[in-house]
Amino acid sequence: MATAKKSAAKKAAKKPAAKKAVKKAAKKPAAKKAVKKVVKKVAKKAVKKVAAKKPAAKKAVKKVAKKAVKKAAKKPAKAKSARKPNAAFMKPMTPSAVLAAVVGANPLPRTEVTKKVWDYIKKHKLQDSVNRRNINADDKLKAVFGGKKTVSMFEMTKLISGHLK
Repeated sequence: MATAKKSAAKKAAKKPAAKKAVKKAAKKPAAKKAVKKVVKKVAKKAVKKVAAKKPAAKKAVKKVAKKAVKKAAKKPAKAKSARKPNAAFMKPMTPSAVLAAVVGANPLPRTEVTKKVWDYIKKHKLQDSVNRRNINADDKLKAVFGGKKTVSMFEMTKLISGHLK
């Protein structure tokens, strides 16, 4: 009977609402009271479900809820750091003469080159209307794509990188 109590209590503590409450408390230690309320609500719901089957599980559920509140209060909040772009992508690269006709002759990072090529594609409506993954090249882009008339957007970045130094 004791194992039934513990397993029912563990199931109740694993409810998504209880997990969210614990995570919130970890971020804001001052929110301990709010966490207690949420955990109590979850515990009550779990007790109602479990108590209908096993009335003795009520105490075990409450114990697990109290442990969850204590754990949440102990965890310190982590500071989020801003995402930094990879330096390799941000390094300015010089486009070849063929690619310069589309994006300009100034050195640009790879990300900017791709953006400018997409701007050119959208401006001239070169994206295939049926299969949106394909780009139908005009004269300037055909030179960049190595003479290919149609290129997939995934293949496009590979072909463009060959024109960057």
